[in-house]
Amino acid sequence: MLQLLKPLLFLYDSSLALLSTMFHGGGLKASMNGVGNGISMNTMWKETKSTLIVPMFKYIVDVCLILSLLVFVEWAYMNLVVLYVKLFNRKPERVYKWEAMQEDMELGPHQNYPMVLVQIPMYNEREVFELSIGAACRLIWPSDRLVIQVLDDSTDPAIMELIRMECAKWASKDITIHYQRRDNRNGYKAGALMHGMRHSYVKLCDYLAIFDADFQPEPDYLQRAIPFLIHNPEIALVQARWRFVNANTCLMTRMQEMTLNYHFMAEQQSGSTRHAFFGFNGTAGIWRIAAMEEAGGWKDRTTVEDMDLAVRVGLLDWKFVFINDLEVKSELPSKFKAFRFQQHRWSCGPANLFRKMTIDIIHNKRVKIWTKFYVIYSFFFLRKIIVHFFTFFFYCVILPTSVFLPEVQIPTWSTIYCPSILTIFGIIATPRSFYLVVFWVLFENVMAMHRTKGTFIGLFEGERVNEWVVTEKLGDTLKTKLLARNGGILKRVNLKEVMMGIYILCCACYDFAFGNAFLYLYLFMQATAFLISGVGFVGT
Repeated sequence: MLQLLKPLLFLYDSSLALLSTMFHGGGLKASMNGVGNGISMNTMWKETKSTLIVPMFKYIVDVCLILSLLVFVEWAYMNLVVLYVKLFNRKPERVYKWEAMQEDMELGPHQNYPMVLVQIPMYNEREVFELSIGAACRLIWPSDRLVIQVLDDSTDPAIMELIRMECAKWASKDITIHYQRRDNRNGYKAGALMHGMRHSYVKLCDYLAIFDADFQPEPDYLQRAIPFLIHNPEIALVQARWRFVNANTCLMTRMQEMTLNYHFMAEQQSGSTRHAFFGFNGTAGIWRIAAMEEAGGWKDRTTVEDMDLAVRVGLLDWKFVFINDLEVKSELPSKFKAFRFQQHRWSCGPANLFRKMTIDIIHNKRVKIWTKFYVIYSFFFLRKIIVHFFTFFFYCVILPTSVFLPEVQIPTWSTIYCPSILTIFGIIATPRSFYLVVFWVLFENVMAMHRTKGTFIGLFEGERVNEWVVTEKLGDTLKTKLLARNGGILKRVNLKEVMMGIYILCCACYDFAFGNAFLYLYLFMQATAFLISGVGFVGT
């Protein structure tokens, strides 16, 4: 281990010496081909710094301050809407018509129950297929009004056979369940969902419920969600929130829980309350099939087919409802590599969809200008693009670099007050984890680097724009699988995090040696977060 650290220590010492010479002065002189007064390199650097670098840095800081205000206003707005919901008890049941399902004796048994299709897309889900199929088959709904469709894209023959046998087991219990396969994986999940909708029995169904392979709805899920669609013909989607069965597995899953809880509490709930629109989460939701068909159904042009469908349906002036107290059990990725792949897809896909749909949104004639502005500015531009770029660039690049440019003053409100308030907003969604707030902020900054990269790939349609890596799920084997680590330290090293950590560490050391503020306290912690992530000691 000491041998591995020696190159890093040498790089650190050399970098600090060079930075000290450049920014702090050091009498490094060099005559310019015998010119009489002997202009020093240090003097040239100071002139370049004052005439070019400092003005440019000030401009970049000003842009970041504007973005900081935009993000702060948006988060404050969403939380005010959530506060309004709490204070005035504006639950969906009070806003929309909702009545429990009842038998109609005149129509006959179950005839007033609509036909519901449940889709479960799968890909080599050995650990969780029994959980998801079993949960879907236990849904409380008349068996003759419920059709379950297992869309299996597995490539492992053994897993295919296990899933087929599981479907046959439930079919023997008078459950209408179909095991569906296709001869390719074109379009990934979107392609599987499109293929599933082509079967003749689907035409008899009114509503479509979707559950990913690790999702386990409670038996009363349909009874609580379907009435919104039955009694409110303007509603196209009912979305439930996620509850995480493995949130306590490790520190990384705890921090994921905090981030996603805030997403549901603020983004989903405020969008549902104020605009009757939000992005479909791809699972744990029920669609009105007529609304889907009107919007053109599933499309595989991006890796966020769920958001694509939601935006197209929303632009037809359909309404969406988010039910905060209707929870569906799910699993968080507990391995850092799996989490990185997931975050790439979740950041690259929306950015690519924004690129493809902006013109369509602008030219749309079905919705008001305010709705179009909300979708373009708040939903896409601010939440899916700017927030990632700003978080990484400001907190991990601009602030560390500012220690070398004391001429540029970054106001305290942008570095302490606004971030503190935003952090309080975030922690409200998961009060049990308030003591992890510092780790959460540092980890979110680390992940912002990957999200920023994914966002740019999506915007400019880079090489990995359509990359789809299925998130690994462990299911009931979680506890035993956590005992093993794959590969040595070199296989776990993430070079980008290591390089970023070393740079911030150099900035922290410089600020500690020559600065007159306490920014180095934050920089040391942030550098540590990058380096720990860089050597793979994150997750299980």
